[in-house]
Amino acid sequence: PGVQEAFEVAQAYAYNPDGWLVLIGRNGCGKTHLAAAIANQHLVQGSLVLFATVPDLLDHLRATFAPTSPVVYDQLFSSMREAELLVLDDLGSEQNSPWASEKLFQLLNYRYNSRFPTVITTNSMRLQTVDERIRSRLMDRSLVIEVTMDRAQDYRPHNPRRE
Repeated sequence: PGVQEAFEVAQAYAYNPDGWLVLIGRNGCGKTHLAAAIANQHLVQGSLVLFATVPDLLDHLRATFAPTSPVVYDQLFSSMREAELLVLDDLGSEQNSPWASEKLFQLLNYRYNSRFPTVITTNSMRLQTVDERIRSRLMDRSLVIEVTMDRAQDYRPHNPRRE
């Protein structure tokens, strides 16, 4: 589908977040924009929302191991697992290490088993780099609504900046 179809699915999900919504498409097609709009709708409704790009989320988790960290790992990881809506932007763009794969699996497996609303954006090519246990959960059609934005154009301007 193109942007209009993806918009309609995202809008319906924003008002009735049942299961997971996975937005797949090339760079610049509007996946993050739609995910942010869903998150904003939930914030307006008073929901606890966590929105993060996957590499940043993993960096925040790693940072909790520093002796001077004001944040405790268990508290941060629990807030990710328990968020009323979790939005993971750019799944598959993270550095693929055993630690990163395991943390993502633990997070997504918990949310999968709990059936918590989760929005994931990804580039279709990047899913090949994702842990197969996560890919398996993303293919569960009883939980996951998948929208592939294959007809959406890159909406970002590519002209040089004017001064």
